Amino acid sequence: MSSFLSWVKHVRTALNPPGSPEVTSPLRFGILGTAKICRIALVSPASNHPETVVYAIASRDEQRAKEHAEKWGIGKSYGGPHGYQSLIDDPNVDVVYVPLPNGLHFEWTMKALSAGKHVLVEKPICDTADEARQMFELAERKGVVLMEGFHYRFHPAIQRAKAILDSGELGPIKNLSASMSLPKGMNKTGDNRNNFTLGGGATMDIGCYAIGCIRHLASSEPTAVLSATSTRHAKPTPDEELIDVCTRATLSFPNDVTGTIYADLEKPGWGPFGLIPSMADGGVIVKCERGELNLNNFFMPFFYHSITVRVEDVNGKIKERVEKAYTFGDGRKEEESWTTFRHQLDAYVDKVKGRTPKTWIYKEDSIGNITWIENVYEKTGLGSRPKSEYTFL
Repeated sequence: MSSFLSWVKHVRTALNPPGSPEVTSPLRFGILGTAKICRIALVSPASNHPETVVYAIASRDEQRAKEHAEKWGIGKSYGGPHGYQSLIDDPNVDVVYVPLPNGLHFEWTMKALSAGKHVLVEKPICDTADEARQMFELAERKGVVLMEGFHYRFHPAIQRAKAILDSGELGPIKNLSASMSLPKGMNKTGDNRNNFTLGGGATMDIGCYAIGCIRHLASSEPTAVLSATSTRHAKPTPDEELIDVCTRATLSFPNDVTGTIYADLEKPGWGPFGLIPSMADGGVIVKCERGELNLNNFFMPFFYHSITVRVEDVNGKIKERVEKAYTFGDGRKEEESWTTFRHQLDAYVDKVKGRTPKTWIYKEDSIGNITWIENVYEKTGLGSRPKSEYTFL
């Protein structure tokens, strides 16, 4: 019981962190849109960071902008058809956070970068590798920071798992398998992830995590998509015709390594008639020459996670241990309750302020990830998500 109560306290603190005692020389963030992810991804962690403040929020619906500003304690709101651009034009905004539908990432990131703003854009960075290259080229020309928000990469859990693999303890990697799934019923009709024009689909929405995870742990880029199959909506609307509800793919890596990904927006239930809902999944298993590593919940490890290591000793005996990593333990100021997003924000602020972040998502990583997303879609026959109609001049 005490362990359960400790876990509840840990989660409550993670989702409702104590406010920062003093905000000094803050980076002022502006949010485009009112997506649900905004609170956990930025509003909450920014309230706990001594160098950040969420200064403004914009929505195409003026009333919605005002309501979310009041709900989240944001001082300024912009609304109406020009709300997004008005926020970007505000000279007090230092950083623009882009949590819009995938198909809008390119346009609004380019507009923010063009205005000389730093940008933190949600994953996937955009719909095509070509667009990603343009975004980073503009950021470099403007001398501002652009980063794709793969928050899990900043948490100690994934970094500890990679350190174990890189140490050689388990021998060379042979296969990596990452899965991301949501229980059936969470993927609602009309959701942006079901809209092809807006860059929807399982591979884009949650599969990008699985692809990114195996690329990161393999420390190399894939060489080919060996196979890829998708399940579509049974009775698709016109917007859903090229949407994958579930995709499985196998990729090859150098040195005869293979990697598999499973992305499912409607994982069926189990038990009689599938009436018992499935749990959301976000795990990765890495099989090596002398053992294997299983990181349970790489996606949201601050809630809970485990790193199970099975290794064969010199006598051929399998030894198993379980690790957890909620802090880096290297003397940096951090809390066990920090979310992946809080770790990410810490790194982002360091980068903007000219300090060296502990972890970073480099442009080559972001371009590489969307490249392999496109390659998987090509193999399934569904094709890449459409390029933005916005043309940057």
